[in-house]
Amino acid sequence: MTRPFAPGFRIPTDLLLKAYASGVFPMAESATDPEVFWVRPETRGIIPLDAFHVPKSLSRTIRRNQFDIRFDFDFEAVIDACAEKREERTSTWINGPIREAYVQLHRMGHCHSVEAWRDGQLVGGLYGVSLGRVFFGESMFSKETDASKVCLVQLVERLNQHGFALLDTQFTTEHLKRFGAIDVPRGRYEKMLTEALEGTASFNP
Repeated sequence: MTRPFAPGFRIPTDLLLKAYASGVFPMAESATDPEVFWVRPETRGIIPLDAFHVPKSLSRTIRRNQFDIRFDFDFEAVIDACAEKREERTSTWINGPIREAYVQLHRMGHCHSVEAWRDGQLVGGLYGVSLGRVFFGESMFSKETDASKVCLVQLVERLNQHGFALLDTQFTTEHLKRFGAIDVPRGRYEKMLTEALEGTASFNP
């Protein structure tokens, strides 16, 4: 980790993309903390795109087609929802400088959202950074059961269809392990990253 940015410092988008290409990403201690620090974990979470697993119960939910899935329809609403405090999550690492930087990346075509809507309301979603043939998952939220999970399934389908080679989850959780997420050592991850950054893939062809 490096020295935090000074309060109010804006994260340059070119620096942010270079950081991702080097296996580094920013976080903040909380939404109200104006400082940002860089993270380069010893082990990295990924979901192998060719070994993605959809639990049977979720498959039934998908077949019911209860959500309207949209891509990049309201990116800012997704990142704001990911930053909201909830009963199960009393703090968040998405602060002002991070939000501003990722919104700018979205406008540049490097940051995308997958969204679950029902009756005109955003009820779940996720967002992440696209670079080369890599998608770096950042955060997800759900206001209805399985909404964010369905978004994850739709994300993986799109990545597989459009030539992506690596789905980075930063860390693994018990939730993500149900879908096939694994930990890989830093050295192995950075080799995978270098290979996947070669060539291009388009999230929105």
